[in-house]
Amino acid sequence: MDLMEYQAKELFAKHGVPVFAGETVDNAADARAAAERIGKPVMVKAQVKAGGRGKAGGVKFCPTAEEAEARAADILKLVIKDLPVHKVLVTEASDIDKEYYVSFLLDRANRTYLAMASVEGGMEIEELAVERPEALARVAVDAVKGVDQAKAEEIADAAGFPADVRDQVVTVLQKLWDVFVNEEATLVEVNPLVRTPDGTVLALDGKVTLDGNAEFRHKDVFDTYADVVADDDLEGRAKAKDLNYVKLDGQVGIIGNGAGLVMSTLDVVAYAGEKHGGVKPANFLDIGGGASAQVMADGLEIILSDKDVRSVFVNVFGGITSCDAVANGIVQALQMLGAAASKPLVVRLDGNNVEEGHRILAEAAHPLVTVVDTMDGAADKAAELAGSAA
Repeated sequence: MDLMEYQAKELFAKHGVPVFAGETVDNAADARAAAERIGKPVMVKAQVKAGGRGKAGGVKFCPTAEEAEARAADILKLVIKDLPVHKVLVTEASDIDKEYYVSFLLDRANRTYLAMASVEGGMEIEELAVERPEALARVAVDAVKGVDQAKAEEIADAAGFPADVRDQVVTVLQKLWDVFVNEEATLVEVNPLVRTPDGTVLALDGKVTLDGNAEFRHKDVFDTYADVVADDDLEGRAKAKDLNYVKLDGQVGIIGNGAGLVMSTLDVVAYAGEKHGGVKPANFLDIGGGASAQVMADGLEIILSDKDVRSVFVNVFGGITSCDAVANGIVQALQMLGAAASKPLVVRLDGNNVEEGHRILAEAAHPLVTVVDTMDGAADKAAELAGSAA
């Protein structure tokens, strides 16, 4: 689960990482009241799970409470990277003498943890990694040994932190590691970590991703920070229906049973899409072993709600759940959805009782459904339909 900035900074404060206190509000009048309580110039910052908020006009300096109210009203009207702003963080503004970057993350490629740090923070770290990779220190962290004083010093020295802030940065690194380990995160990032004119080091922003597999050990945190699911939050709506769904940047909706099959489906659709206008998979959706009518309807409802989807590819291998049960699920799901089902479906079934599955779909003769026998052929048809609907 990705956290918003104010949530990340609450966890930082819990573990002793230095941050400015702030208040999160959902209307302009409360932003003014928060600024009045702070009693100093403030920053009003959009709270969405996306980078580039400043460039989008979602971060504003406000010298007065009146200005905070006006800027909050503006920011709460924004949509940043397709995410509407429902909350703003009002926090004390700080003069900045220097910006740094620090993070801990799960390095899946090397099966370890990784610390990254730079004395050139503030900019998009992806840009720095590409344009000046030598300016970004990467230090492997042993999962058993963790980050003690010596490891924190190694990270700080690898990044070249100056002597006047080195000790503070070393302390911050150890406390950020506490957040990373104790909250069971896969990412903890501060950009920027700043030095103020008086020499104090503070985390001015924060990003935390919590491991959803550890939710049962951190129910209080997950329950506290669970979002109210917006109508356009497809991943949130899918999670509420217990669906394993990930939104992607494409036009062909994907439904499959089993993570391996779905991943293979993504690959064949992407390959087929190259000759049909460059269409790509629109999502990852694994409905697991049970393809009941309700599960299929829930999956289709989520996928068809995606404005980018132009066609849907249902790719199922009948095992524990036979193909006839899947076919019945598709037919019933389309009946349940009614007019909401408005985009073509390409269905490929294989495995247990596939002939009966094909018979059920043929008998239903739904105008939106096309049955294709092979995975490659079905992928090509779904990509063709998506490409022609552009």
